[in-house]
Amino acid sequence: MSEPTMRQNPLYENRFDDPAVAALVVAVLSFVLGGLTAYAQTVLPYSMFSLANSANGWTALMVVLLLWVRPGVRLAAVLGSVSGVLLMLGYTAALALYGHAYDPLLWTLSGAVAGPFIGVATAWLRERGGRAALGTAALTGVTIGESLYGLTAVSQSTSPVYWTVSGLAGLLFLLGMLAWRIRGWAPLVLTLAGTAAVVVVFIPVFGTVGTYA
Repeated sequence: MSEPTMRQNPLYENRFDDPAVAALVVAVLSFVLGGLTAYAQTVLPYSMFSLANSANGWTALMVVLLLWVRPGVRLAAVLGSVSGVLLMLGYTAALALYGHAYDPLLWTLSGAVAGPFIGVATAWLRERGGRAALGTAALTGVTIGESLYGLTAVSQSTSPVYWTVSGLAGLLFLLGMLAWRIRGWAPLVLTLAGTAAVVVVFIPVFGTVGTYA
């Protein structure tokens, strides 16, 4: 029996037929999850505190949310921005409830700019070959890049436990994608080279943006 085509395979079917409904669901859930990260900062132990205050934590939320919604590539780019912005606004609103003022402008703009790339990369995880390789490289590079940044640039003010765990999670994700969806030497090389390139670019860019936060 032949494999199901892309349209027949539930992996590729949008969860919501109406893009407006998908956008609304992503917006609401992102706002709520952003608020929950602010709450998490009050209950997480020091060793895992950075989970609620890191690009890795929010990127993981965006990826899981978009994988659940299963939008097409173009819609995923839009919803990536929607999620990035609403996560930040939900976080800011929750801090206000705790009586803490926070200026969300910089990270809201960062979420709006980075969101489409995360959205497209997430949509490509459902593909095979080159697209799956590029999507994996983008997300793994961000994860490992911030982990290395955490273990070096902010090692004096944060626990190494979270950064180590998140880095290992990135490596496990990379190995899982290589075993599950990325086959052949060319996609393998593209994945590994792309991951390394994203890490090299991410660390100085993230460090520069962070100095203005």
